[in-house]
Amino acid sequence: MTDKTRLKTLLAQIDAANQAYHERDAPEISDADYDALRREAETILAAHPTWRAEARALAQVGGRVATGFTKLRHIVPMLSLDNVFTPEEFTEFLARIRRFLGLDQSALTFVAEPKIDGLSISLTYEHRRLTRAATRGDGTEGEDVTANILTLPGLPRDLPADAPDLIEIRGEVYMTKADFLALNAAQEKQFANPRNAAAGSLRQLDSRITASRKLSLFAYACGEASQPVAQTHWQYLQKLKEWGFAVNPLSAPIPESEAATFQTQIGAQRADLPYDIDGVVYKINDLTLQNRLGFVGRAPRWATAWKFPAEKATTLLEDIEIQVGRTGALTPRAKLTPVNVGGVLVTYATLHNEDEIARKDIRIGDIVELQRAGDVIPQILGVVKRGPGAPFAFPTTCPACGAHAVRDEDEAIRRCTGGLSCPAQVLERLIHFCARTAFDIEGMGEKTVREFFTLGWLKSPPDIFALPAREPEIATREGWGPVSAAKLSAAINARRVIGLEKFIFALGIRRIGETNAKLLARHYGSYTAWRAAMEAANVIGSDARLELGSISGIGPTIAQDLVAFFAEPHNLATLDALTRHLTIEDAQAATLSDSPLAGKVMVFTGTLSMARPEAKARAEALGAKVTESVSKKTDYVVVGEDAGSKAKKAAELGITILTEAQFRDMAGL
Repeated sequence: MTDKTRLKTLLAQIDAANQAYHERDAPEISDADYDALRREAETILAAHPTWRAEARALAQVGGRVATGFTKLRHIVPMLSLDNVFTPEEFTEFLARIRRFLGLDQSALTFVAEPKIDGLSISLTYEHRRLTRAATRGDGTEGEDVTANILTLPGLPRDLPADAPDLIEIRGEVYMTKADFLALNAAQEKQFANPRNAAAGSLRQLDSRITASRKLSLFAYACGEASQPVAQTHWQYLQKLKEWGFAVNPLSAPIPESEAATFQTQIGAQRADLPYDIDGVVYKINDLTLQNRLGFVGRAPRWATAWKFPAEKATTLLEDIEIQVGRTGALTPRAKLTPVNVGGVLVTYATLHNEDEIARKDIRIGDIVELQRAGDVIPQILGVVKRGPGAPFAFPTTCPACGAHAVRDEDEAIRRCTGGLSCPAQVLERLIHFCARTAFDIEGMGEKTVREFFTLGWLKSPPDIFALPAREPEIATREGWGPVSAAKLSAAINARRVIGLEKFIFALGIRRIGETNAKLLARHYGSYTAWRAAMEAANVIGSDARLELGSISGIGPTIAQDLVAFFAEPHNLATLDALTRHLTIEDAQAATLSDSPLAGKVMVFTGTLSMARPEAKARAEALGAKVTESVSKKTDYVVVGEDAGSKAKKAAELGITILTEAQFRDMAGL
């Protein structure tokens, strides 16, 4: 297999894993396997840098806001962390930091914090008074649990005079092992583990239930702050302790050379700790470096979670089921005799794809060994004892519609060719449209979407916005009533205004995850401009096609999928119908009017004194659109030493050329 073919296979697997994890709430590969796919793709891209435009960061965090809770928007988003599992992966994490910042081999200092297995929380203090508390939610907005968080004993209600007028303090709500065992002993319904118990206890509509359960909190991060609190993260943690917050006593500032030793020491203590942890988080201590590094996709560049090894168990593989995704991908999963792995009852495990089944020769009736890598996602390691079953024959027809299921030579995934005639694909697209990271319509979870789809009420996304007219019918259905039907109508109507990036993501276009939706939204600014550009890009060689392909992070494969989507008349009709129901807000980057770079199209060329990735990230943070090639739409070309053809083309087109010093001045660096 060529590198090009392998890269396409890897990107397809990453895409499928993202869909399973973020869109179906049914993860099918472990953190370790997901990171291994990304790492292998990066290795290939390092050898073939001209292919980098085809790679894409797949980013998403958090979960849907539960029914009954008010939504609160975080001032600064609550994002996730990338993971490492070995010393070699941690070393590569360090190397990425150095490459981004253009640093030499001078030692970096970190703060190491045990990674508590609980529920993330953001506490907002205004004029030094606790005014609200929100769960992570989807990273942008979470559940208002203010009344519940106030039941935690010892939580500071007020901050001292040296605290900022406004500050978001982040932490983790958890339940100790002893309190978890006592809770399970006292009630009939059993929680699977302390993390579920903590989450279930905090997310109660009746705060008296929360008050009756013993919850604890460790504070460890800062969101928005109206004024600086400290110069280093370690100083910030000490300030939190001064203000009365509990900070994990095992946290410590360490040089990078001591990380592996620290990891081993904490791992050895893990079983004896009074609370569950699943790894250690390592954060750059210098807050100035943190700000320079910023974020990429779903995670900060300046921190990583080093996870502990997976726990394992053996059980019977009862069946191999085939699921059909919204893009037609046929994904196998193993149905298992339930087995306890690390405190969680496991019934299903990922099988990745047909190649993985064949490679491990997994058959129905086998006794298999499985693990929960990163203590999260079950996966089968191999066969322990052969059963009576024959080798598994992967289907060549779709189990949902009977259409042919074909596999391209450069892909590991077999896909149903039924398209919109396949009920499974239509249903999955509707579920995706309503999902937490798309329109996030409260009450339109998978169960409800399936119910209304079966009734024939939902055939395409615009039908969702016609459901309020069916409120009387919905109210009479089993499990519904006038109140719940009215709440559903209100939730649908509340989503008639949507941001451009969420709208683009919700459409379910192949290879357009959250990150690529953001790139497109920021580049084109408005729905009208985006749609016009995509329709114009249907013409091969057009300026619109060239512009699309030049967007940093959008390569030819992704561009081809976008063009194919807009070439389909049915999709255009769906967009027309949706826009009659919706107000699509312009991308947020367009509001950065105070920045001289806002809305400007920029190209960087030549060698700069600052690392190229940092320069691009700074420009994008100020609202600029960074592309890889120069065109008539380019506003600025930043030229470093040994600039080549891009600088020459900019001069020919009369485009403004900036020195690095001029760019730094405009960016306020």
